[in-house]
Amino acid sequence: MRLFLCEKPSQAKDIAKVLGATRRGDGCWVGTGVTVTWCIGHLLETAPPDAYDARYKRWVLADLPIIPAKWKMLVKPKTASQYKAVKRLLGEAAELVIATDADREGEMIARELVEHCRYRGPIQRLWLSALDDASIRKALATLKPGAATFSLYHSALGRSRADWLIGMNMSRLFTLLGRQSGYQGVLPVGRVQTPTLRLVVDRDRSIADFVPVAFWAIDVQLSSAGTVFNAQWRAPEDTCDDQGRCLNQALAQQAAAAIGAAASARVMKIGTERVREAAPLPFDLGTLQEVCSKKLGLGAQETLDIAQALYETHKVITYPRSDCGYLPLSQHAEAGSILAALSRADASLAPLQGHLQPQRQSRAWNDAKVSAHHGIIPTAAAIDPSRLPGKHKAVYTLIRARYLAQFLPNHEYDRTQADFECAGHALRAVGKQIVEPGWRRALPEALTPPKGREAPAPQVLPSLSEGQDCAVVDIQLKDLWTQPPKPFTEGDLIKAMKNVAKLVDDPRLKQKLKDTTGIGTEATRAGIIQGLLDRGYLVKQGKALSATPAAFSLIDAVPRAIADPGTTAIWEQALDMVQSGEMTLEEFVAKQSAWMSKQVERCSGLSLRISGPAVPAATPWKKRRKTTGAPRKTKAKAKS
Repeated sequence: MRLFLCEKPSQAKDIAKVLGATRRGDGCWVGTGVTVTWCIGHLLETAPPDAYDARYKRWVLADLPIIPAKWKMLVKPKTASQYKAVKRLLGEAAELVIATDADREGEMIARELVEHCRYRGPIQRLWLSALDDASIRKALATLKPGAATFSLYHSALGRSRADWLIGMNMSRLFTLLGRQSGYQGVLPVGRVQTPTLRLVVDRDRSIADFVPVAFWAIDVQLSSAGTVFNAQWRAPEDTCDDQGRCLNQALAQQAAAAIGAAASARVMKIGTERVREAAPLPFDLGTLQEVCSKKLGLGAQETLDIAQALYETHKVITYPRSDCGYLPLSQHAEAGSILAALSRADASLAPLQGHLQPQRQSRAWNDAKVSAHHGIIPTAAAIDPSRLPGKHKAVYTLIRARYLAQFLPNHEYDRTQADFECAGHALRAVGKQIVEPGWRRALPEALTPPKGREAPAPQVLPSLSEGQDCAVVDIQLKDLWTQPPKPFTEGDLIKAMKNVAKLVDDPRLKQKLKDTTGIGTEATRAGIIQGLLDRGYLVKQGKALSATPAAFSLIDAVPRAIADPGTTAIWEQALDMVQSGEMTLEEFVAKQSAWMSKQVERCSGLSLRISGPAVPAATPWKKRRKTTGAPRKTKAKAKS
C-alpha cells in the first residue's frame, strides 16, 4: 500500500480526490492501492523537563540548566486517536509519500512521526505550492526523492530544540529571580519573542525620549502663462540638518520677507527625465502582512489566517507561507491560462484586457532568486472575488493585482525639476507628468488610502525655459516641529523582523545579516507577535503596538545577547547551515547548550525589579505552530 501523509484533513481530502481515494477509513481516505492520511499539525511534542526527571516538576534554580542527554517526543493527548491511526498505517505501508506543507515545519511534522513510529520503507516527497486539482496532478507527476528534503527536518528540529533550551531554561530562571523580588507572574523568555519584544521597547523609548526641534520652510506660489504652481525655498546647507530642514528662524523670516517683496522668480535651470518604474514583485508573506496592516488594518496573524483560507479552503492562491516574491521560469508557461481564468471569473477586469501582455516576462521570473517557495499568486481555480467574505476579498484582490501587474508595461512618467532665483534665494519646483500608467492600472481600490488621507496629486509644471521670469503670487512661511518616530504597527514590526540588519550597529554583524531571513520565519512571525499580545507584554491601541511595564523590566534584565535581534538572526544563519549540510544537527544543539549554560551561570545571581501586573502564565517552550514635519502654526503673507 502506498501511503500519503498530509498535514491537515482538508489537504488530505483534496489530494485523496485526485488520487481516487474516495472511501472513508479510520483516520484516512482509501483507494485502490493507495491510502491518504493526515496529521493535525504536530501529533507529537517535545517532552517537558519532568519527562526526563520528576524533580523538574518543581522550578528550582539549582536544577538549571536543564539539557536533555537524549531528546524525547510525546504523543499529544488531544490528537492521540489520529496518531494511532497514522502509526497503524505506517506499519502497513510499503511506500510513503510525505505530502505535508512544503517547508521545514511541514517536513518536521512528517519526519518526527516517521522516526517515532520507526518506519523504514522508501520515502518520496510531494512538493505542493497550490491545492487546486491541476497543481496537485502536476506535483504528483514530479515527486521528489525523500532524501532531497530531509535536511529541512534537521533544520526544523534544531530550531525546535533551541527554542526549548532557551525558553525552558531562561523562562524558569527569570521567573524564579522575579519571585525572589516579589513578582508572582511568569516571565517567559524566548529565542525569537524576546528580541522581537526589544524592538518595540526600543521604539517606545525613542518616542518617549524624543525632543522636538523647530525648523522652518517656505512654500511659494509662482505663475506662468496663467498656470499657478508651487515651489519650495532651498535654505543654505550650513543652516540645515541632515534632512535639509532649516533650523535658523531668523534666516527663514528674512528669506520670506525678501521673496514676498519680489515681483518674480527667474528660471535658472530646468530639466526633465523619463522615469520608468517596474512592477512590484508578487507578495511574499511578510510583505503581504505589511501591506494588509497598512492598507486594510489587518493584524499579522489575521492576514496569515485569511491567506491560509484562500489557499486551503478556496484554493484561489498558491502556498502563502513563502519568504520569496520571485517566480520560477517554468511557471510562466501557466500565465496564459491563469490570466484567462481570472478574466472569466471577474468581469470588472475587462478594462485591463487590452493592456495585459501574457508573453511579458517581468523581473519576477528569476530562477536564481527563487527559494523553496515562490511568490504568492492566484491559481487557475479563479473565482469572482465578490463570492469571498469581505476581508478575504480584499486580501485576494491585493494578491491578484500584484500578479496582473507582471503582465502590464512599466509605469512611466516625466519628472521635471525647475530651479529658480528669487531675491537672492533659491527655489525649486518639481512636476510629474504620467506618460504610461502601466502596471498601476491593476492596483485595486484596497490600495488607495481612506477618504481624507489621500496624498496630494503631483503637480504638472507649465512650459518653462531658462531665463524666464515667473510671477510670485503668494508665500507661506511654515513654522514646524520635527516629529518623533511612529509606534510600530504589526505590519511595521513584521518588516523590522525581516530587515533586522538595519537595526544592528556592529558593522561586521550587519554585513552578515544582510542576506539572512532576520528574526523568525515567514511562518512564525505572526504567531510571535500574537503571543506577545496574549501574554500581556504588548498592547494594541488602534493599529499601534506598545510595550507594557513588565516588558520594559524584562528587556532590561535579560542578557543583552538574548534580547539582541542580531543574535537570533545569527542563529537562523546556523539553521540554514544545518539545512545545507554545512553543520550537523548535533553540532548546532551542542553549541546552543553550551551557550545556554553560560547564560544561566552569569544570570543566576541577578536581582530583578519587575514593574507592572503579572504576565499570564504560558508555555513558551513549546513549538510554535504554523499557525514629514507637522505644522505647529502657519504665517501667511499674500502678494498684493
